[in-house]
Amino acid sequence: MPSLILLMIAGALAYAWWNAARAASEHAIQVGHSACRAAGVQLLDQTVHAVGLRLRRRDDGRLGLERSFRFEYSHDGMDRQRGRMVFHGTRLVSFTGPAPAVASGLLGGD
Repeated sequence: MPSLILLMIAGALAYAWWNAARAASEHAIQVGHSACRAAGVQLLDQTVHAVGLRLRRRDDGRLGLERSFRFEYSHDGMDRQRGRMVFHGTRLVSFTGPAPAVASGLLGGD
C-alpha cells in the first residue's frame, strides 16, 4: 500500500512538472510571435525550443526556475536568424532577437 501512494505522488509531481513546462513554452511562443510581428519578421517553424533550465533567486529571495528558449526568425523567408528569450517564472528577463521595424528603418540613412 505505501508503494502505491508513493507511485501516485510521483505521478502527480511528474504531471505538475510537465504541465508547468508546457505552460512556459506556450507563453514563450506568444512572446516570440508578438516580438516578430512588431519587428515585421516571420517566426520560423511557428515555435520555440527550450534550451535551458536552472534555479535562480527571485527578487524576493525565494528560489524559482529560469527557463531559456531559442527561436528562429526570417526577414525575407530566405535567411534564418536566431533569437533567445529567458524567463524567470513568467517574467521576461532577457530577449535577443529581431529589432522593431521602425528602428531598422532608421538605419537606412536616407
